[in-house]
Amino acid sequence: MSAETRTPLIRLVKRTEMAKGKVFGIRVASIVIALILGCIPMLLTGTDPISAYGVIIQGSLSRPIYIKQTVKIAIPLLGCALAIAPCFKMRFWNIGAEGQITMGAVAATYFALFWAESVPHVVLLAIMFITAAAAGGLWALIPAFFKARWNTNETLFTLMMNYIAIGIVAWLQGGPWEGRKGSQLIPMFQDSARLPTVLGVHCGWIIVLALVFIMYIYMNRTKQGYEIAVIGDSVNTARYAGMNVGWIIMRTMFISGAISGIVGFMIVSGANFTLYSGVADGVGFTSITVAWLSQLNSFAMIAVSMILAVIEKGANTLQTRLSVPASIADIITGILLFCMLSSEFFINYSLVFRRREKKEAEA
Repeated sequence: MSAETRTPLIRLVKRTEMAKGKVFGIRVASIVIALILGCIPMLLTGTDPISAYGVIIQGSLSRPIYIKQTVKIAIPLLGCALAIAPCFKMRFWNIGAEGQITMGAVAATYFALFWAESVPHVVLLAIMFITAAAAGGLWALIPAFFKARWNTNETLFTLMMNYIAIGIVAWLQGGPWEGRKGSQLIPMFQDSARLPTVLGVHCGWIIVLALVFIMYIYMNRTKQGYEIAVIGDSVNTARYAGMNVGWIIMRTMFISGAISGIVGFMIVSGANFTLYSGVADGVGFTSITVAWLSQLNSFAMIAVSMILAVIEKGANTLQTRLSVPASIADIITGILLFCMLSSEFFINYSLVFRRREKKEAEA
């Protein structure tokens, strides 16, 4: 059997390095391709693609009130992406941010419902913030402990815990925290349990921007960030270097869950003003896309979060103005995300064809 026969027709080869200009070009090309592909479902429904894209931009950025609504959508996406980034850097696949957000929201809601009349405004918000962080961190610590102690599958463990958290809230809605009997609704927060607004948006945007700087320094300038990177590269190397891998996993997951819990606090006290079973609203899953597209870079997450927020807000306007079905807006969003994620594949890997490889060898 010849060497050529044994060699696959197409092979994937990891790139060592790519010029920044080419990287930028691939990412821009992916967005252009996504916009072109997005025209197909709109044409099938009889919608003018140019008008539709114009409506998406207008509906999210054309007026101050639209911009504020877009920023509100971006806040939890950015916060949650910052939360899961350390875990992903460590190759610990935390798919449980939804549950951690929910449990943080539950802790904050307890104090909003039962302490609002007896505690001053600022003190109450501080208590809600701290307890939400603690609740989210402790919820994340459960799968981390099992991973460190018995090497369980963290992907399935964290995913299943999302449904437990949602079930707890569903029980609270129809049980201990139900407002009007039979309503299956938790009462709205009083003003003292609501985050103040800054520039027309709740001050959660200040919190997440502060977290951007904190997490960047933590991941790139601290010993703990270095330990996370080493474990992500090789667990055996980390153990050889004397690192307590189990402890680092639990510590990192607690931090991740705590930030997710803070996101839950911001959602209930800054946006929804109440708690319900779908409080996370898919943020924990969408933020995974934000984290990967930004290559776990804290500052890049700001731009990616805003792009996704523009799409989501603009898609809602698309439905109301042009009567485009909600499914079409979701398809367009999915195409864009798919193309953007695919671009990262071509940035990190190259396709080597057998004939091209042979010619290069002969040359």
